[in-house]
Parts: sequence; C-alpha cells; structure tokens
Amino acid sequence: MTHTLPLPEFTHERVEVITGSRSGLFLTVALHSSVLGPALGGARLWTYAHWSDALGDALRLSAAMTLKNATAGLDAGGGKAVIRLAPDTVLDAEWRRAAFLDLGDAVESLGGLYRTAEDVGSTTEDMLVVSERTAHVVGLPDAVGGSGEPAGPTSLGVYESLRATLERVSGSPDVAGRRITISGMGQVGSRLAVRLAAEGAVLTVTDVNPAKRDVAVQLEASWVDPGTEHLVEADVFVPAGIGGVLDDEVIAALDAKAVCGPANNPLAERAGAERLAERGILYAPDFVVNAGGVIYLDLEAKRIGTRAEIMDRVSHIGDTLRRIYDEAERRSVTPLEAAESLAAERLRSGSGILA
Repeated sequence: MTHTLPLPEFTHERVEVITGSRSGLFLTVALHSSVLGPALGGARLWTYAHWSDALGDALRLSAAMTLKNATAGLDAGGGKAVIRLAPDTVLDAEWRRAAFLDLGDAVESLGGLYRTAEDVGSTTEDMLVVSERTAHVVGLPDAVGGSGEPAGPTSLGVYESLRATLERVSGSPDVAGRRITISGMGQVGSRLAVRLAAEGAVLTVTDVNPAKRDVAVQLEASWVDPGTEHLVEADVFVPAGIGGVLDDEVIAALDAKAVCGPANNPLAERAGAERLAERGILYAPDFVVNAGGVIYLDLEAKRIGTRAEIMDRVSHIGDTLRRIYDEAERRSVTPLEAAESLAAERLRSGSGILA
C-alpha cells in the first residue's frame, strides 16, 4: 500500500471522482494543469486503505506531472488517474477489463485535456482497453503500432541521473565499484539493477515482493529485508518503489551520500529536502530523474523524431540534473527548489527547458 501522505495545496484545474458504472470501483482523474498543453500522466491501479488516500495520491501525482513535463521541456500539462482497489481485492480478467473501460469513459469526459498511459499496476494491454472508449491514450502495445512499455526510457533517464549525481558527490560518473542501494525491483528498478551490475556496481536491493530475491541472486547483489535498506552504507540510495518512504525517521538514519531514484514523491514531506541537505545528502528531484518515460510517450505519440532520437533526448536528463545542481549551489538552495523554479519559469514562459 501507498504511505498516507498529507494532501497537497489544491491548485488543480479539474478533478473527476466517480464510481465506475461497470466495475463499481473508485476512479479519479486529476487534471492539475493544461497551461503547456493537454495533460499527460499515467493511470495507477493500486491498493489504498480508503478512497480518500487514492484521491490524495492522484492530487499529488498530477501536480508532480506538471513539474515533470515542464522541466522536461514538453508541451504537455500535468494529470494523473487512479483506480482504487480496496485491501485484499483481487481483480479477475473480466473485472479488470471493466475497470479500464470505466477509466476510458472518465478520460473521454475531459474532452482531450488529459491523456492517460500505463503506470504502476497498469499495463500497455490495459491501455488498449482504455482506447476502446477514448482516443486520448498513449503507450499502446507495440503489436498494434503503439509506443509500448516506457520502463526502458524511464530506466535510461534514471541511469543518466545517477551518473550525474555520482559525479557531483564523488567526482566521477562511473558506477564501477560504487555502492548503490535500490529499494523497489519493479520494471524500472530491475532494469536499472541489471545495467548497474553489468558495469560493476556493488548492489544492495530489496522489494516487498520476496520473489524479487531471485533477481538479486542472478545479479550477485546483496538482499536486505524491506524497511532496512536505508541503513546500508551507500554512495547512492535509489527509491524505486512507492512514494513517501523518506520520512523524518528514515532521513535521520539514511546512510548514503545521495538520493536519486524513479519513485514518485519519495519525500513524505517537502521539508524532507531541507533535512537531507542538513545531513549533507544530495537529493535529485524525482520529477527530473524519472521523466524518461513521459518524454518517450509524448514524443512518440506526436511523432516527433525517430525512436533513436527520442532516446538520445532522454539520455540528456543527466545534463538537466547537472544544471539544476549548479543552480542550487549558485543560489544556496536545495536541488528541489532549483528544479521547481525551472519548472515555474517554463510554465510562465512556455519555453526554454529541454531535457
């Protein structure tokens, strides 16, 4: 389950909350901003203790998508969809299909102001179901001419961000011999672990799913129990699972030089960025680090460049992060504040920041 986090300030343009007519499930579509263009953000299928937790997650995630898309230089606003599963709910194929048909109707009701895509808990095949009810969906399977799974581009952006972060804290971007802890071995975390292991990183990994331990064995990585990974000495701690993991207690005990990972909203509170800085721990803003997938999906959908050219653009996320680190140092602020300032400038001007 997702950690219960405080609600963000409500600055959203529109939020739809419905009970799916077919599935009976709670669904919400949160449109945070369409200033730069129709919003783009994934559809999350996840378990929440209460429907209000799902709504809060959608509000936080959609606001983060505005920052992500602006900082990445995309002509896209921020939005997010969430389908809430009650604890112990297991969807069969028919119920799952009903849920994503309901989502398609909810997306269609916004008249093109929000485009959805796969996210945590959902797949490209689910997006194919959504496409039966709306054209405002990206990331369909390769087999039907879509852009396919975006985890690869996301992982590439995280890798380049990690190299930029290592360069800042150690003087070299090389990962060989560096101690890296990955918390969450899903699509992105696992891809990143494979690449880092191949390049000689010293890996510690964990996941709430004990079956992921098999991946650790294959990579000759150390495995630790979930909830203890932040205690392992590391050059970089990589949150790659659920949000809100970096609370006061974890930050106080974190044994790492830097935090750089793809998890959305890893800070339990925004003030966590200052607490990390006080401890001398460099923090890479998540909405910069994990932008590879949305860059890929947006540019693919708009047919802007070849796949090779799009992936090359994704690879420059590390350079964006370097500029953010430089700006943070120049202004004596946290990298989070520097990144938010860049996003705000883009939202004001509509141009100027490219990943």
